[in-house]
Amino acid sequence: MKASKEIINTVLGIVFAVCLIFTLLISSVELVCYYNPGYFEREYEKYDVLSRLPEMTMSDEDGLMKVTEHMMDYLRGREDELQVYVMMDGEERGFFTDREIAHMEDVKDLFMGAIFLRRLAVATAVLIVIILGAIHKKAGKVLGVLSRGMLVGTVASAVICGVFGAIIATNFTEAFVTFHHIFFDNDLWILDPSVDMLINIVPEGFFFDTAARILGIFVGSILVLCILSALYLRHMRRGRQRSKQNSAN
Repeated sequence: MKASKEIINTVLGIVFAVCLIFTLLISSVELVCYYNPGYFEREYEKYDVLSRLPEMTMSDEDGLMKVTEHMMDYLRGREDELQVYVMMDGEERGFFTDREIAHMEDVKDLFMGAIFLRRLAVATAVLIVIILGAIHKKAGKVLGVLSRGMLVGTVASAVICGVFGAIIATNFTEAFVTFHHIFFDNDLWILDPSVDMLINIVPEGFFFDTAARILGIFVGSILVLCILSALYLRHMRRGRQRSKQNSAN
């Protein structure tokens, strides 16, 4: 009975950790892309993207920032259509080509799918806490199970992040291409910079910087949880030792 209970604790703890880690990953992406004021404008200036576009300004009223804000709202489902009209070469025109629109529909599906999975992961994590609460009746024991699960999940995440970090640092182009082959079943992501403006505003350097920021936030948040979990388990161990000493006396 005790062995089966330990198995249940281990499985639930690890599943909880996986759900929480996945939630942190998607939240890290969202944090960089949506809650990082001025990030896109700084990146555009860093890579001088305006020089690659037909005469256009950085304006958020009829220029590049208007395109960016509209595009990011589209990816979150806040806009029904991607196309946005801005001033280019002294006239108002649609920024995106049909190929870009088709590709961004795929990107939106991927992003919205990730958001849905995050909600599912959060719901699963909450359900696990409820189940463990029903089993153990004490918050301290529940936290102990979850902390052990987080330590196991952190080790696995550290290995995965280490691999991805090495790939990004050594051959980002290959990693970028592999990512698209995995998540897209077409070649719409292959754009022509002479026709498609999207590839001009988000060059490879932009993707590298963004991936590095996401990875940094993600790893940092996992490390914080790992440290808190280790400290709590240490606290529990010391508490058991004190209880044994008091019982012996």
